[in-house]
Amino acid sequence: MENKKCFCDTGLLFDDCCGLYLKNNQKAPTALALMRSRYSAYATHNADYLLGTTHVSERANYSKEEILKWATSNKWQKLEILSSSEETVEFKAYFIDLNSKPQIHYEFSTFKFEKGSWYYVDGKFK
Repeated sequence: MENKKCFCDTGLLFDDCCGLYLKNNQKAPTALALMRSRYSAYATHNADYLLGTTHVSERANYSKEEILKWATSNKWQKLEILSSSEETVEFKAYFIDLNSKPQIHYEFSTFKFEKGSWYYVDGKFK
């Protein structure tokens, strides 16, 4: 993949942004950085990363196949961060669904820092 702008809308190049976590195995330093990288993982169909950054207490609720199906069946347009704290991120993810209809996924996500890494725990949806 050529080094283009990152999917998470920071304006940075992918290799200097989420690519650090998705390609270089660096750990996201904050919940917000992890959330942005998870959006980029959906955009790049990286189900292993999405499963690996889901907290172990929640991992059984997800399957790699379902994650991959959701990631590949949508065209990811942009990410809008509405608010964030140390352990939460509120965002809107814009995408085009299988029927070519624009959609907005709103989520208030909770994250947990454990054993030196941030993990996605769960989200409230609207």
